[in-house]
Amino acid sequence: MADAATQSAYEKLSEEFRKTQSDLSTYIEARQKLESQLQENKIVQKEFSILDDGSKIYKLIGPVLLPQDKDEAVMNVDKRLEFIESEIKRIENQINDTRAKSEKKRAELISFQAQLQERARS
Repeated sequence: MADAATQSAYEKLSEEFRKTQSDLSTYIEARQKLESQLQENKIVQKEFSILDDGSKIYKLIGPVLLPQDKDEAVMNVDKRLEFIESEIKRIENQINDTRAKSEKKRAELISFQAQLQERARS
């Protein structure tokens, strides 16, 4: 009975560790996507700073290009950059928390394995 309980506890611990690793991977992918969006929007912001005030700006909405006011376009890009930066910070916090949980689970798993080896020697 103890062996079945020990095996079950080990499997549960292993599954929790795998889940934290999976979560970490998901958060890292999300951060990479946000980082890509951030770079794209910074390029757009830089392009806007080069344009003359009288330049025409168009926004793609579905299959149609619609004219857009430069001030409105600049404001939209600035807001988008703020949002993306705040999302990156939020994801970074999640990554750090998940890394800490993962390291804790790894330590528990190593400790559990050491206990199993010690029992096997006895």
